[in-house]
Amino acid sequence: MLRRALRLGLRRGLLSRGLGTRRGGSTLDWTGRVSNIKKKIQSALPGGAWNPLYDTSHLPPEQADVVIVGGGVLGLSVAYWLKRLEKRRGAIRVLVVERDHTYSQASTVLSVGGIRQQFSLPENIQLSLFSAEFLRNINEYLAVVDEPPLDLQFNPSGYLFLASEKGAAAMENNVKVQRQEGAKVRLMSPEQLRNKFPWINTQGVALASYGLENEGWFDPWCLLQGLRRKVRSMGVLFCQGEVTRFVSSSTHMETISGEEVSLKRIQEVQVKMDCSQEYQPVECAIVVNAAGAWSGQIAELAGIGKGPPGTLQGTKLPVEPRKRYVYLWHCPQGPGLEAPLVADLSGVYFRREGLGNNYLGSCSPAEEEEPDPGSLEVDHDFFQEKVWPPLAWRVPAFETLKVRSAWAGYYDYNTFDQNGVVGPHPLIINMYFATGFSGHGLQQAPAVGRAVAEMMLEGRFQTINLSPFLFTRFYLGEKALEHCIL
Repeated sequence: MLRRALRLGLRRGLLSRGLGTRRGGSTLDWTGRVSNIKKKIQSALPGGAWNPLYDTSHLPPEQADVVIVGGGVLGLSVAYWLKRLEKRRGAIRVLVVERDHTYSQASTVLSVGGIRQQFSLPENIQLSLFSAEFLRNINEYLAVVDEPPLDLQFNPSGYLFLASEKGAAAMENNVKVQRQEGAKVRLMSPEQLRNKFPWINTQGVALASYGLENEGWFDPWCLLQGLRRKVRSMGVLFCQGEVTRFVSSSTHMETISGEEVSLKRIQEVQVKMDCSQEYQPVECAIVVNAAGAWSGQIAELAGIGKGPPGTLQGTKLPVEPRKRYVYLWHCPQGPGLEAPLVADLSGVYFRREGLGNNYLGSCSPAEEEEPDPGSLEVDHDFFQEKVWPPLAWRVPAFETLKVRSAWAGYYDYNTFDQNGVVGPHPLIINMYFATGFSGHGLQQAPAVGRAVAEMMLEGRFQTINLSPFLFTRFYLGEKALEHCIL
C-alpha cells in the first residue's frame, strides 16, 4: 500500500512542507524580537551604543527559513531561484553552508565545463536545453548593479559522439528523442565525418551524432562566482563551516495496510565553524542537501537509510564520491579550432583548451578499477595505459602529444542509475535533494535549482517534470537509466 501511495504522490497531500519555522513564527518576527531585545539592553546600559562583548559576526544566524548544505553551483542555483521566485522581496531567509570556501576540491571548478543535449532521457535533454539558454543569457539572469558583466567564454563547438555498428541503433533512437525535445543534432556517416573532420580515423565507427546548437564548453569558475555574487546581492547569507548534526522531531502514522511509518522534521542544523571548535545551531524550516559527492554522508546524518533493509526507512541515498582524472596535453599538429568535444566509442573524450594547441581529456575507469577517493592524487599511469592508446588510435596526430598537467576531481556518483536526485525525501519531510548527477550536474544546475525551488514553493515541479528523479525510485526499484554518460 505504501508503494502505491508513493507512486501516486499522495504523501504530498498528507504532509505539510511549508516554510514555517519551528515555533510557528516567521524569520522576520524573530529578527524583530532580537532588535527589541537589543534596544532594551542598550537603554539599560551606559554609553548608548550596542557593543556586544563577544563578536559573533562570523557565526551563521540562529534562524533561517532554508539551510542549503553545499555552496557549489547546484546549491547556489537553488538559492538563486528561491530568491527570484519568492513572492515578496526578503520573504525567505536563505543560508548556504559551505565547508571549503576556496573551492579547491569542488567538483564545479575541477570539471571540463561541458554542456550538451545529447542524452537518452527526455528530462536530461530538457534540463540542458534550459541551462544552455540560461548560460547564453547569463547577464540577464545574474547581472548585479555596478558590477562588470560576466564572460563565461562559452565555446559553442558542440559534442561529437561516435558509435560502433553495435551501438548505432541506440544512437539513432537517442537522436530521435533529442530532436523531439527540441535539440539540434545531426547524424553523420563515416564518410561525412571524414569530410568534416579529416583528422579523425573513422575505422570502427558506424555512425556519429553531432550537436549543432547549444553544445560546447564554458568557464565553470565564472559561473560559480557569478552565482555567488548574484545571490549575495539578493540577500542570501553564507557560512563557512561543516554540518555535523541534525536535530529532528518525529511523528508516527499508520498506512491503510497497517504498516507503521515514522515521519521526521528537521528542526535544527548544527554547524561546526571552520578552524574552530565552535558549534552554531540554526533553526530552520527546510534543508537542501546539495553537498555533492558528500551528500550521502549528509543524508546519513539526517537518519536516511537507518531503518530495516528493504523498507523505505532503510533506503539509503546511493550517492558517493568517485574520483575522475583530467589531463591537459599539448599537440602542435592536433585538431584545429573547429574541433568539437569528441566522445569516442571507447569511452575516451577530449576537447580543445584555448588557442595554443592544448587539449583536455580523459575517460572513466571500469567499475572494478575505481580509484580510491580518499585523496585527489593523480594516477599518471592511467593516462598512459587507458587514455592515450585509444586517443592516438582515433586521432593519429595525438601520437606525439606531451602531457603538461593533470588534476583529479569528484563525481557525485549515483550508484543506482547515474542520474540526479531532485525533490523531497518522503519521510524526512523537510529535506530536499539536488545531488547525484554523476558528472552532468554543472551543466544542468540552472534548471535543477529552478525545479527544486518550484517544488519547495509550489509543492510540485512546474516547468520540467522531474518526477522520475525523486528519491522514492530507490525504494520502488524504478531506475531512470541514462545511456549517454561520460
